[in-house]
Amino acid sequence: MKKSYNVCLKDTVKTFTKRLFYSLFDCEQEDAHGKYLEKTFLKILAKLEIENGKEIWNSFKLELPGIRKKLDLDAIAFENNDPASHCLEEIYLAYPGFHAISIYRLSHALYKLNVFILPRMMSEYVHGITGIDIHPGATIGESFYIDHGTGIVIGETSIIKNHVKIYQGVTLGGVQVSKSLAKVKRHPTIEDNVCIYANATILGGHIIIGANSTIGANVWITESVPENSLVTYKTEIKIRPKKNGIR
Repeated sequence: MKKSYNVCLKDTVKTFTKRLFYSLFDCEQEDAHGKYLEKTFLKILAKLEIENGKEIWNSFKLELPGIRKKLDLDAIAFENNDPASHCLEEIYLAYPGFHAISIYRLSHALYKLNVFILPRMMSEYVHGITGIDIHPGATIGESFYIDHGTGIVIGETSIIKNHVKIYQGVTLGGVQVSKSLAKVKRHPTIEDNVCIYANATILGGHIIIGANSTIGANVWITESVPENSLVTYKTEIKIRPKKNGIR
């Protein structure tokens, strides 16, 4: 007999995640969403055969004010760093990078409570609409800024400290993919005040990008970088005049 999986939970988790996000920032909606969120959370955990759902929910609720404070710092980092932003409200309403960070911080709180499938479903929901893939197990500090964001991948054991900026296409990944490495730190550590430009790839659990460093676009890094470094990829581009319309 075929085993049945609760794939219909994907729709439930999508709605739950959206309403959890709304309740975090819209004070008028907080009470309206409250009963739904608790009821749906307990339903999801029951379907996933996770015990002590009520205790987990109560612990999770206690984390929400702190998550909101961290996200307010993230939003300020967006406003301070992006010259295209016009006001703080625009960050909350229209920035996919901020949306992805918001769902990450919520899912990470559940991950730390040893709830694993639901956070992954939440992160995959926001991944689908933003193109930003942040594993809920990653550890990310305060005032995190993502510009554009499409194609960013941040692996499970990544550690990102405070005031870090990351641009589109960046990968914080592992050198190898093996199930035997499940309990091993496989992804890099990014220290304070690091800026990583578009399409940079940083691989390996032993890799540390030192504080105040700038990682240029398109670089491939598999060794640690000292503090206050500038890492660039050099390629030769030649521009020649056309002759009779032919290059």
